[in-house]
Amino acid sequence: MENLASLFVLFFLAITFLQSGYDKYTDWNGNITWLTEHFSGTIFANKVPISLKTLLAFEIIAGILCIVGMIEMSISGGTTFGKYGACLSCVTLLMLLFGQRIAKDYDGARTIVIYFIPAVMGVYWLS
Repeated sequence: MENLASLFVLFFLAITFLQSGYDKYTDWNGNITWLTEHFSGTIFANKVPISLKTLLAFEIIAGILCIVGMIEMSISGGTTFGKYGACLSCVTLLMLLFGQRIAKDYDGARTIVIYFIPAVMGVYWLS
């Protein structure tokens, strides 16, 4: 049963990060415009493009690792890639949380916690 829960968490994380990465990629200029305003007056004010590129890379890699982890679990019962995907998902969410806190967007930061809980559960179950 724990494997089934782990598969659902990995699928949840894969959807979350691959969709978010896709959105960042397809609407790059819109995201840059919005985030530049969002982070104006913060330490990230002049670092929005590089921060967004970094976040995009983390999201895509986390999503891919979660999918590979699901395949690995389904074929061999292994959890290595899933664990890496869940761990990278946690790191990505912590980066997002840090940014929201710096921007003083406390509602946005609170929303990230909703995603962080299943990510941590995935790390725990897959370890």
